[in-house]
Amino acid sequence: MKLAGRLDRIEPFYVMELGKAAAQLAASPACDPAQGGRRMIRLNIGEPDFGAAPAVREAAARAVAGNLPYTDALGLPALRAAISNWYEQRFNLQVAPERIAITAGASAGLQLACLALFERGDEVLMPDPCYPCNRHFVTAADATPRLLPTGAAERFQLDGNQVRAAWTDATRGVLLASPSNPTGTSIAPEVLADIAGFVRERGGVTVVDEIYLPLSYDARFGHSALSLGDDIVSVNSFSKYFGMTGWRLGWLVLPPALVPAIERLAQNFYICPSTIAQRAALAAFEPASIAEFERRRAVLRERRDFIVPALNDLGLTVPVVPDGAFYAWMDVSRHHADSWSFAHELLERAQVALTPGRDFGVADPQRWMRLSFASSMDDLHEAVRRLREVLA
Repeated sequence: MKLAGRLDRIEPFYVMELGKAAAQLAASPACDPAQGGRRMIRLNIGEPDFGAAPAVREAAARAVAGNLPYTDALGLPALRAAISNWYEQRFNLQVAPERIAITAGASAGLQLACLALFERGDEVLMPDPCYPCNRHFVTAADATPRLLPTGAAERFQLDGNQVRAAWTDATRGVLLASPSNPTGTSIAPEVLADIAGFVRERGGVTVVDEIYLPLSYDARFGHSALSLGDDIVSVNSFSKYFGMTGWRLGWLVLPPALVPAIERLAQNFYICPSTIAQRAALAAFEPASIAEFERRRAVLRERRDFIVPALNDLGLTVPVVPDGAFYAWMDVSRHHADSWSFAHELLERAQVALTPGRDFGVADPQRWMRLSFASSMDDLHEAVRRLREVLA
């Protein structure tokens, strides 16, 4: 069978490959307490351990008991209105419901945006490191993701000078993430404004992945790129802050002129997002649900405040304290020359699953490893204890 050539430009998602190894080991005697083993501690997957809020689950049960027809391709009007109201309450932003497109997860939103905006011959500037699927969405649109190396001095984010220096006649725009996966770092507001202003001058488009924005721990960075103008494309999700990972529901905020194009693509590719998930998500904006999400955000901040100093003490240096999300991006070069091999070694010796840097870019990935502190504090304490034993 002959496969499409674009597959040659899309790499495996290595975090999933390591997850398979972790699952195999977790099913072995080495991780069976009844046989003298230790349970696997999974700090490799970006999935909060809280789950959906009670009101969301109750709303889903009510939805299942009734009729579940298709919704509009852009989503339930009531949900689009609820998200619009949330932007006003949370960020003091006026975002018209008509600019909001509900999608089958942020992944579907990014795919739709890339297909609508990019084509063969286009280049899209992105930071290195970055979430691998984001650049693969660009590739799937037959455009070229162009990764620009970043470091701790830039908070592992692009700045205006880099974008200006890298811009060519082929450049169509930038795809950013703030806060970022894998680093948990955000773009400073003045830097983001500088980038967006330059891109606008060049007739390009600024797309910002903001799925971790509600999980910001620093008021300086907790601002949406949508404040910079109606031409910004923002991608968001119910997975992280709202705890609805497996429900596969997200949204886009679009420039008004882009809405018809996204609707046309969504009609053909997805018909509509899940009706059950949409009806359940309405309950995520109830006051009790928001209060619960804010409680969880405080818990995640406590976990960050424990794990980052602990990793530094172990020589797994976190050069920039994450200001959002639930990831620590750590330099492991003091202990090992290759994070991929090191991750497998820690899997075998400590029964702790971490994510090597291979997924996230090409600029020295063997030096870096990502830890997710979305697991319980008990798991984090036990993981540190085990890592200390191995590294000693």
